[in-house]
Amino acid sequence: MEAVATRFNGTLKKWNAERGFGFVVADHGDQELFVHVSAFPRGGRPPVVGESLTFEMELDKEGRKRAVGVRREGSPLTKEEQFKDQVGGASGQARERASSGSLVPAVVVLLLLASGVGWFGYTRYNARVEAMRAMPQYNAPAFLCDGRRYCNQMTSCSEAKLYLKNCPGMEMDGDGDGIPCEQQWCTGLFGG
Repeated sequence: MEAVATRFNGTLKKWNAERGFGFVVADHGDQELFVHVSAFPRGGRPPVVGESLTFEMELDKEGRKRAVGVRREGSPLTKEEQFKDQVGGASGQARERASSGSLVPAVVVLLLLASGVGWFGYTRYNARVEAMRAMPQYNAPAFLCDGRRYCNQMTSCSEAKLYLKNCPGMEMDGDGDGIPCEQQWCTGLFGG
């Protein structure tokens, strides 16, 4: 939503005719605002230091304030300025409608783009799932007990836990708490 622009009264403090820019100062402040020759009405006389002006303020690309829509005191409004005043109106409703309407195509394009990317991702995912279903299933062989039954035959705590879980007749859990080889592998630095 764009608000109706506020006009400020001020004075042209500096002007560089060769480069086409200068600085204005608002009557209610002492901050100098950049002003470009393009902010003045076309076809008029060149700007003069010390002349009274009215202007609007906006931020440039770097976020600095600058004067725009400059009018000279007592000069009649151009047709473009009259139109802007009429469109802005007391409530700015026409300007709000114009600015909100300009976002609709961009939103539509973004939605179409997002749905296209989503559809592409879904089809790729679905193709992978179908390919995985078509692949033959590989079942890992069951754990094979090789006859080791004691802690001194194991090489790690995780190996001892695997044997205790999968092989009957293990002699590695003396206190029956489910943790094998508590004195050799499954305590301190080796536990895990």
